[in-house]
Amino acid sequence: MEIGEIISDAIKFPSQKWSKVVILGIILIIPIVNFIGAGYLFRILKATFAGIDELPDFDEVGELFIDGLKILVVGIVYAIPVVIIGAIVSIILGLGAQATTVSSFDMFAIVAGSLVYVIIAIIIGLIESIAIANMALYEGDLGAAFKFSEIMERISLIGWGKYIVWYIIMVLLGAVVYAVAAGITIVTFGIGIIVAILVIYPYFSIFGARSLALLFASSEEGEPVQETEPTPAE
Repeated sequence: MEIGEIISDAIKFPSQKWSKVVILGIILIIPIVNFIGAGYLFRILKATFAGIDELPDFDEVGELFIDGLKILVVGIVYAIPVVIIGAIVSIILGLGAQATTVSSFDMFAIVAGSLVYVIIAIIIGLIESIAIANMALYEGDLGAAFKFSEIMERISLIGWGKYIVWYIIMVLLGAVVYAVAAGITIVTFGIGIIVAILVIYPYFSIFGARSLALLFASSEEGEPVQETEPTPAE
C-alpha cells in the first residue's frame, strides 16, 4: 500500500461515525479515564490487522483501559534513553555556560550535541511507534513491544524511506490541524476550543492510528486480512 493510499484511507476512516469521534474526544480530556481513549486507538490498530475497516466499539472498557496503560509503559521505557541523553547534553551545555570564554569549538560541540540528541529522540520515536503496532499485532502482548530485532526487521520491510516520508507527512498534517484548531479558537473567542477538543483532535488521533496500522501492514508480513468472495462451485 503506497503512502497516498494510506493517507487517503485513513483520512476518511474517522468520518464513518462522528458520534464515536466525539465520545473519544470526551474520554481523552478526562484524567485517568483517558487511558481508555489510548486503548481505543490501540484497538483500531488491532482491528485493522484483523481486516476490519470499521470504527470499533467502546465495549470491554476494562480491556481498553489496560491497553492504554500498556502504551504508557512502552512510552516510559522508550523514553529512558532519550532522558539519559538529554541529561548528558544538559550537563555539557551547563559546563559550557559556566565557562568565562566560549571557543568556536565549544559552540560547535554544543550545537552538535543538541543536534545528535534531537536525531536520536526522533529515531527512538520512530521505533516506538512500530513497537506499539507490533504489540497490537500480538493482541496486546507487552513483550512484543520490546522484540527489537523483529521491530527493526519490520521497519526494514516497510522501508526506512517510506516510513520517514510517512512520518514527515504526519508531522506536517499535525501542525496544520493544530494551527487550524488554534485559529478557530481565537476567531470564535474561545468557543471553538469545544470543536477542537471534541472533533478535531480525536479525528486526527483516529486518523493517525489507522494510518500507522496500514503502514505497518504494508510490510511483507501483517497485511490486513482481505475479505474475498467465495468461489462458486463448478
